[in-house]
Amino acid sequence: MELKARKDMDPAFQWDLSPIFPDKAAWETAYAEAEALVGKAAALKGTLGESAESLKRGLDLIAEVSEKTERVYLYAMLLKSGDNGDPEYQAMQSRGISLFVKLETALSFLNPEILSIPEETLRERLADPSLALYRFMVGDIARARAHTLDENGETLLAMLGDAATTPRDVFEMLESVDMTFPSIRDEDGGEAALTHGSFSVYRESKDRRVRKDAFEAYFGEFRKYINTFAAMYTGSVKQDAFTARARKHESSLHEALFGGNVPVSVYDSLVKGVHDALPVMRRYIELRKKVLGLSELHMYDLYNPLVESVDYPMPYEDAKTLVKKALLPLGEEYQALLDRAYNEKWIDVYENKGKTTGAFSCGVYGVHPYVLLNYTDTLDDAFTLAHELGHSMHSFFSSREQEYINADYRIMVAEVASTVNEVLLTQYLLRTETDPKKRAYVLNHFLEGFRTTVFRQTLFAEFERRAHELYEEGTPLTAELLNKVYRELNELYYAGCEVDELQDIEWARIPHFYTAFYVYQYATGFSSAVAIAKSVLDEGNAPNYLKFLTTGGSDYPLEELKIAGIDLADPATVASAMKVFDDAVTELEGIIG
Repeated sequence: MELKARKDMDPAFQWDLSPIFPDKAAWETAYAEAEALVGKAAALKGTLGESAESLKRGLDLIAEVSEKTERVYLYAMLLKSGDNGDPEYQAMQSRGISLFVKLETALSFLNPEILSIPEETLRERLADPSLALYRFMVGDIARARAHTLDENGETLLAMLGDAATTPRDVFEMLESVDMTFPSIRDEDGGEAALTHGSFSVYRESKDRRVRKDAFEAYFGEFRKYINTFAAMYTGSVKQDAFTARARKHESSLHEALFGGNVPVSVYDSLVKGVHDALPVMRRYIELRKKVLGLSELHMYDLYNPLVESVDYPMPYEDAKTLVKKALLPLGEEYQALLDRAYNEKWIDVYENKGKTTGAFSCGVYGVHPYVLLNYTDTLDDAFTLAHELGHSMHSFFSSREQEYINADYRIMVAEVASTVNEVLLTQYLLRTETDPKKRAYVLNHFLEGFRTTVFRQTLFAEFERRAHELYEEGTPLTAELLNKVYRELNELYYAGCEVDELQDIEWARIPHFYTAFYVYQYATGFSSAVAIAKSVLDEGNAPNYLKFLTTGGSDYPLEELKIAGIDLADPATVASAMKVFDDAVTELEGIIG
């Protein structure tokens, strides 16, 4: 069926952007005001260090222009997301991006100028009550003093920045543009094109022959270029090591974690917690082998659904009710905010021609968040609604309780609120659903979240760490060595599964590896969310969790999570989440084992 144009959709299921700007004329006025303020912000250069008053005056202006520019951009971005084919929206977003670039350029002096203020002088000025709002922001900039070079050094590092993206740029061109894959035969025996997108579909096929063929064809193509991928990844690792040495960090890992003020012990605790749970993963693998009736379980057998799809229709109105019931443990205020999201048109529900695919939540400071969906009446869509509303409530509470400068939360906590909602929805369904097939379906959905988000991402984190350590020890990173490291990790994490030789080169297809030591945050976020949801249900810990949601970016992620009772430096946090994984495996064994 052909998709409807945006203008032909029912506006009752489209978001209302008028709270941001009542119309495009108001947006144009705001754009002009923000553009004028960008010029004023640029003129601040050289004034911030004069006195506490000049520092406050400058930071006030920077906060004002940043908020106005962001709002101008987000309005245009949301308009275009609803209909990417509209030329007017395309032009508006392009102008919004240009304004952002102008602002970033105008404010490039900010960090160096703050760091040019003598440490003792800066400490004295931040003690001034008038600067209380900016203490965390400025203190975070000042924290990097020991790892900041002189003006010439910083200039050279900045000049290197463009060239430093080469390994990732080459990866993207080779992997996304130049590489092509051979066709395979689908379940009906017809010729089917193999692409990055269709590989994800075929590896979930019920037909094992299709899964195997897709696996071998896909990774076989990567094997042709494995030495090139090894050279690209080595270039990225070398750049990480160079930056770490230049900034006087102990290692690439220390340098990567420094930005969020995360100690390496958090990385270690995650790995330990997941390693301790590997016997439960072995049980899950054995269950999969038994249910699929296989004498050997191969890596290409890990993604096809363990439980047959069940008839679980979920119209949008039913999903709204289901999500509210599942999130009842979070209290009356949370329930009232869900009603606002539903009734005040925060959500753009159905797919239309030109609409951005997938789903996202977008906070707009001083207004409220917005959610984009492409709803298709399935249970998975209800989980997506719960997930995105988790992001939205995090943004709402942070926006309400924090000034703009401290409202934006960091990536390490960004997936916590969304996953808490998914876990609460899972637990609600398990408490209320009596049909064994439906319970098994929900449990399998939950367990696959654990496997792909906690176990798989922690495996990635270990691979990254080992690769960087090997290079920093002086060992050349050849394709053979990287394959060996990756194979050893797969054999450890998926004991009981046949690790096919082609699986050894999977590392070559992971784009996240070109942003080093990023993926571990998916695993810590999921583990934190599972532990929080458990404490909300078992101990009534909703008040502390809701307080965590108000913190935005006013503190470092580890300190914010402690408010919700989460200490990521303590292996017990991941162990608590792994106990939930264990219980879910046990129940699924009882139903289908």
